[in-house]
Amino acid sequence: MLKETVEIKVDYEKAGVSSEGCAPVLDCYYNTLTEEIGRKKHKAIIICPGGGYDWCSEREAEPVAFRFLGAGICAFVLRYSCVKKKFPTDVLECAAAVKYVRDNAEKFDIDPDKIIVCGFSAGGHLAATMANFWNSELLTKPLGCNPEDIKVNGSILGYPVITSDPEYTHEGSILNIIGEEKSSELRELVSMEKRVSENTPPTFIWHCADDGCVRVENTLWYMCSLSKYHIPFESHIYEYGGHGLALCDETTATWEGHYQPVAAHWAEAAIDWVHRL
Repeated sequence: MLKETVEIKVDYEKAGVSSEGCAPVLDCYYNTLTEEIGRKKHKAIIICPGGGYDWCSEREAEPVAFRFLGAGICAFVLRYSCVKKKFPTDVLECAAAVKYVRDNAEKFDIDPDKIIVCGFSAGGHLAATMANFWNSELLTKPLGCNPEDIKVNGSILGYPVITSDPEYTHEGSILNIIGEEKSSELRELVSMEKRVSENTPPTFIWHCADDGCVRVENTLWYMCSLSKYHIPFESHIYEYGGHGLALCDETTATWEGHYQPVAAHWAEAAIDWVHRL
């Protein structure tokens, strides 16, 4: 296994957002090329950890990357800019990461048409935003690229923040990306159940029904939107487990509530789903 960390370059000024405090990096985990095994054109997953757009959780970063890498899927962890970074700052960084991975497909031995975004909680909102905005001029113009350069081929969303409806959302996450002026138009724009279209890629999504931090309605409404547009999806709603479970086992647990054997099934199911894409 090889690992390297690269800086993600974004011209924030072209998007009309501040670059102050922005220093996104991408941790790249990929397999050593050997003559015996040869090239495989692996699928790739770009992981966006959660943290309320306040920080990037380590529990939802490298341990998750290792789980996918162990299944033959190249993994990348995006440590995006946090704390009051107005939309579309973070999704621009995610788009630039997708472009970097695609541009270096030969180096990483990946299939450039099998790049998946994965996110947890607020990182799930970021991954869903990338999945729905990959062909938007909000991203292509500032990055100076074509939609195909940043196209997302699938998304994996774990207990994601989806809606911006104040009654059902994680309000702190939304406020961090709409800014202090709390624009109603921007709040509407970042409500991902309303952004699904025929261009949204296949999706794997999971949540716990008793999640008291990000209500399960976020996932249920997103599923309804995917169904409306006939987007293929696989979903798993677990009876209990709460929020922030990461891998749900000793790999990422910090207290007994993080041990959820039933919900831990999500990782194996997601890996199988990726292999079927």
